[in-house]
Amino acid sequence: MRQKIVAGNWKMNKNTEETEDLLNELIDKLPNDKDVEIIVAPTFVNLSSAVNHLEFTNIQVAAQNMHQAESGAFTGEISADMLKSIGVNTVILGHSERRAIFHETDAIISFKVDAALKHDLRVIFCFGEELKDRQNKQHFNIVENQLRDGLFQIDKSAWENIVLAYEPVWAIGTGETASPEQAQEMHEFIRETVRKAFGSDIAEDVSILYGGSVKPENAKEIFGKPDVDGGLIGGAALKADDFAAIVNAI
Repeated sequence: MRQKIVAGNWKMNKNTEETEDLLNELIDKLPNDKDVEIIVAPTFVNLSSAVNHLEFTNIQVAAQNMHQAESGAFTGEISADMLKSIGVNTVILGHSERRAIFHETDAIISFKVDAALKHDLRVIFCFGEELKDRQNKQHFNIVENQLRDGLFQIDKSAWENIVLAYEPVWAIGTGETASPEQAQEMHEFIRETVRKAFGSDIAEDVSILYGGSVKPENAKEIFGKPDVDGGLIGGAALKADDFAAIVNAI
């Protein structure tokens, strides 16, 4: 049975004091339910303190990104080994903002995936189409290509360390709205794409998260779809009440 997961991507928000305050609120408000895995992804500078802060809770800590190299002259970058050394065991890779703003290609992301898996990091692999792709009816092709070119180089045995996160970029901050039915349609397509490449066992076991502006108001309906296994939450993850409501909705 695949794992239900709700992950909060804090992006470039919250200084150290604000991080500790939010973590304390989350500890108080989040359910201690082993049926759902809860993950938070603070900024790099607060990862170590977050790991220590959450040591005796059921909340896991993820990094928002990492570099593909082991070490070297890459000013400002963080390696997989550095994350492991502070107790971080999960990393978000291929996020739409990394692709759009920092021009990360599928090839770069595939190298990052390989580096993360080499160090036994679990990867939350992000992908999804933009508005122009949806309007041109290329959304299925785009998603399939991002999966194939960024992730499908891995061995079958590595899938135990993979979580998929579909981001309908066209429905985030554009005024467009993705319906729960559209989310299910794409998640079903993603699972079938994995099945064709790696077999039914892996396709049925892999968790596929939805990253399209999940809020307390729509979380229950979205999470109720058969191929939606949770969410990668952005803005709502920065408010303890909202994030707790989304976790409870699953």
